Amino acid sequence: MKNIKYLLLSAVLIGFTACNDEEDFEDLLDNPTSEVILPELTTGSADFSNYVAVGASFTAGFTDGGLFIASQENSFPNILANKFANIGSSTFTQPLMNDNFGGLILGGNPVINPMTGQRELTERLVFGGSGPVPLQSLNPAAMSTTDFALNNPTGPFNNLGIPGAKSFHLLAPGYGNLLNFPAAANPYAIRVTGNTPNASILDLAVAQNPTFFTLSEVGGNDVLGYATTGGDGTNPITPTSTFDASLNALVTGLTANGAKGVIGNLPNITSLSHFTTVPYNPVPLDATNAAALNQGYALYNGGIQQALAALNGTGLFTAEEAAARTITFAAGSNNAMVIIDETLTDLGAINSAFAGIPKYRQATAEDLFVLPLSALIPQGYGTQIPLEDKWVLIPQEQDEIATATQAYNTSISAIANSNGLALVDLNSILEQASTTGITFDAYNMNTNLVSGGLVSLDGIHLTARGYALMANSFFKAIDATYGTNFEASGNLAKAGDYPTNYSPALQ
Repeated sequence: MKNIKYLLLSAVLIGFTACNDEEDFEDLLDNPTSEVILPELTTGSADFSNYVAVGASFTAGFTDGGLFIASQENSFPNILANKFANIGSSTFTQPLMNDNFGGLILGGNPVINPMTGQRELTERLVFGGSGPVPLQSLNPAAMSTTDFALNNPTGPFNNLGIPGAKSFHLLAPGYGNLLNFPAAANPYAIRVTGNTPNASILDLAVAQNPTFFTLSEVGGNDVLGYATTGGDGTNPITPTSTFDASLNALVTGLTANGAKGVIGNLPNITSLSHFTTVPYNPVPLDATNAAALNQGYALYNGGIQQALAALNGTGLFTAEEAAARTITFAAGSNNAMVIIDETLTDLGAINSAFAGIPKYRQATAEDLFVLPLSALIPQGYGTQIPLEDKWVLIPQEQDEIATATQAYNTSISAIANSNGLALVDLNSILEQASTTGITFDAYNMNTNLVSGGLVSLDGIHLTARGYALMANSFFKAIDATYGTNFEASGNLAKAGDYPTNYSPALQ
C-alpha cells in the first residue's frame, strides 16, 4: 500500500512570483513540481494477525457516562484494529450494545440499586446547552434495549474492555457470571463470557491465542473508585501488592505463547474534569442570605472560640486551626463551601465538654469536588448542608491517590521493560492536556468539561477524538518498539474523523 502526498509549496511560491495569469497558476496546481511517496506500512517484528485488547472502560470505548454502538466503534482498540487490518490482521470483534442510548437493563427492567432505590447503569449524557444532562431529559423515549440477562452477544470477542473492572477483577473466575450479580459480577463482563460464565477475562483473552495485545488502564479503577467516592472509605484503593500480582499474572498469561504487545500507564486522574470542574467557592449570596447563614453557624463558631480559649497554650488546638474551622459568609458570588474534614482535631477526645463540636471547615483551592455535586449546590449543599467526605477530595486523599498511581506506574514500567513490551506514557499526555493543552492535527485539546475536546461529558472518560489521540500514542509506541511505521506511512488516526460529542438524536 502506498500513500502519495503532493508538496505544493514550491509550486505556490513560484506561482505567486511568476504567474502572469490565472491559467498559468492553475497549470502549476495541476502539475506539481515534486511529490513525496510515503513508504508502505510494514509490520516490523510484530504480528497483528490476531489482536486482543484487555482493559477497562477506555478499552471498551466508554464515553459520556455510557457504552453504546458509536462509542464502541470509536474505541481506541477498534481504531488500532482498523489500521492493523491493512497489514493482515483478522476481524476485530466487539460485544456491541443493542443501541446508541447507552445503559443496561436486566430482565426487561431498569437496574435498581437496592441500597439507594435509585436506577443504575443509565443511558448516556448529552449536551443540554450549558452542560451535561441525561439523554432522557431531551429524548424522553430513550431507554436502553441492551439486556445483560436476555440478549447478550456471542463471542469470542477481541475487545475485552470491561468498564468498572479493577486489576484483580480481570483474573476473577465468575466475574462474568450472571448468578453472581450484583455482589461479585460485572454486567459488562457478563456480556462477554458467553457459554463460559466462570471464565476470567484473562482466560477469555488467552483462549484466543493472541499474537498481539494491548493492556490499558489496568489499575485505573483501583484508584478511581476511591476518588469518585471522595475517599470516604467505601471504595478503598487497591494495595500495591495486589495490583502487582494482578499485573504480573495478566502479562504472564498474555505473553505465554510469544505474543507481543503494548501497555499503557495510568494518568493522574485528579486532573480530569470530573474533579476540577466544581470550584471550591461557587456559592452566590445576597446580604440577607449571607446574614442568615452566619446566624446559623454562630453557635458552632462560638464553640470553636471556647475550645481555643480553654486549650490555648497546650499545643492541642492552635489558633490557626481555629481560624480554618470558623465559618463565615459574605454577600457576593465567591463564597467557599463548608465541608466535613475528618482529619481535623477531635476536640471531644481532648475535652468531653467540646464533644458536640463537628469537624467543619470552609473549603480552599486545594480541595477537589466530584462533578455530581454541581447539581446539589442550588439545594443548599455546601451551605446549610455541610458536605460529607464523599463529595470532596481533601489534599491528604489526593496524595493517597497520587502515591498509589505512581507506585502502579513504576510496576507497569518495570514489567513492560522486562518483557520487551511497548509502553505508552498516558500520564504525561494527560498532564500536558491539563496544563498547556495538547495539539492533535488542527485542534488544541485540553481537559475542560464540554469545551476541551478530550474528556467526555462524564468528566472521566474520553471523547471519540480523545480515543483517536490515545490510539495514535499507541501507534507511536509500537513503531518505536517493534519497528513498524504507522506514523511514517501516514497511518495515524486523523482528528477530524472523530467527533467530540454525540447528538441526542443518535439512536
